[in-house]
Amino acid sequence: MKPRFIPYNPALKARARCLRNDSTLSEVLLWNRLKNKQMRGYDFHRQKPLGNYIIDFFCPALMLVIEIDGSSHAVDGAYEKDQIRQRELEEMGLLFVRFDDVAVKREMEHVLSVIEQWILDHEMERS
Repeated sequence: MKPRFIPYNPALKARARCLRNDSTLSEVLLWNRLKNKQMRGYDFHRQKPLGNYIIDFFCPALMLVIEIDGSSHAVDGAYEKDQIRQRELEEMGLLFVRFDDVAVKREMEHVLSVIEQWILDHEMERS
């Protein structure tokens, strides 16, 4: 199945490039396990502009967004903004998996098993 094109705001491309060059430790750690189709052969992108947002990781074939919630998500109003952002992107057909920054750093194998199980469940639904 060919991935669907999700429109994005071209003005976000430069910011996404900066974010890729200035990733958090948890983003780097997870990226090192997702890149080069290491996760069940699926291609993931990082700091990907989608709609009017930049998301942490995206797998076009699965329409899967993986977000890492770090300290920036703890400021006042951030949770509500995240929920609005997620709803808008879900309306485009995207599916979300979220992880806490600390979990990525301390429980990487668990994080990877959650992602892998999500993929297995999704593959079963499609067949």
